[in-house]
Amino acid sequence: MLFIAAMVFSSVLGACDSSQTTSETNKPIHTTTASSNTTDKNKKIKIGFSMDTLLEERWLKDRDLFREACEALGAEVEIIAANGDDAKQISQAEALISEGVDILVVVPHNADATAAIVKKAHSAGIKVLAYDRLIKNADVDLYVSFDNEAVGELQAKAITKLVPKGKFVYIGGADTDNNAHLFKQGVFNVLQPLIDRGDITVVYDQWTKDWTPVNALANMQSALDANDNDINAVIAANDATAGGVIQALQGQGLAGKLPVAGQDAELAAAQRIVEGTQTMTVYKPIKLLADKAAELAVKLAKGEDTGAERTVNNGRIEVPSVLLSPIAVDKTNIDETIIADGFHSHEDVYKNVE
Repeated sequence: MLFIAAMVFSSVLGACDSSQTTSETNKPIHTTTASSNTTDKNKKIKIGFSMDTLLEERWLKDRDLFREACEALGAEVEIIAANGDDAKQISQAEALISEGVDILVVVPHNADATAAIVKKAHSAGIKVLAYDRLIKNADVDLYVSFDNEAVGELQAKAITKLVPKGKFVYIGGADTDNNAHLFKQGVFNVLQPLIDRGDITVVYDQWTKDWTPVNALANMQSALDANDNDINAVIAANDATAGGVIQALQGQGLAGKLPVAGQDAELAAAQRIVEGTQTMTVYKPIKLLADKAAELAVKLAKGEDTGAERTVNNGRIEVPSVLLSPIAVDKTNIDETIIADGFHSHEDVYKNVE
């Protein structure tokens, strides 16, 4: 396996830029910095970044920002994406381990399956940082993410403020992603008291396989069919699934007539917010996440204290964790948040309404 992995790496370790096509997203991005500023007495830290996917806008941003943050720290980084294939992610991680990385950073596709990566890395003396998504049932060294229950709470608070009573649909993320469970927990932290009072009824609640808009579209069509279009509000686990929801609503002439929540602050979602078909999103400043993860990856590789003050239980241990704060965004504050931060330009967000 290690020989095969090494042969694979030797054939694909060419440099790639952020304009690479989807067909290239499985290739490692081997980046170095010419700077003489290294992280530990002339030892350049080598970071392996194993990503679930590069098929969504959000993860392209993470890739580029994480790479920039690593370079700024004088570190070398190799980035590979498995695009939703568990076996491929594990084999790619094995290849990074065989390359002799000092630290492995993982965005897991499957929270349970990637426990195998942690075990393999630790057997090689390499620590593992879980990036944005928790790896379950493994001795993960550090977890860096946003407060994902808070994401769901922000979604539910925004929608129940507009619709305090009525029939709700929840379109979840991928059941294999621990974050999807945390988002849902946050949503129902807010909804459950209203459900118990009889103010709100959740008439449809379904996971979305692999987070894909086409599966979210099918889920929302099923919800509409089952309820004869009598639905008052929709909470979708992210902006990609919200896009599928809104496509289904458009098919019934309902787009813009009932509130829809998402999260990730994708450009398409920001455009839908100003157009009026999506009510809100949750902005997670990805640069802050990428910078913090890069900083702490270097510290872990050097054996330094990460300063993590919180823990999250992953079913095996209390994982030392750094959790950042998300921000609710709607039409009233989109200019002061994602546009002011340069996450998206004013021109791009408003191009369909101005």
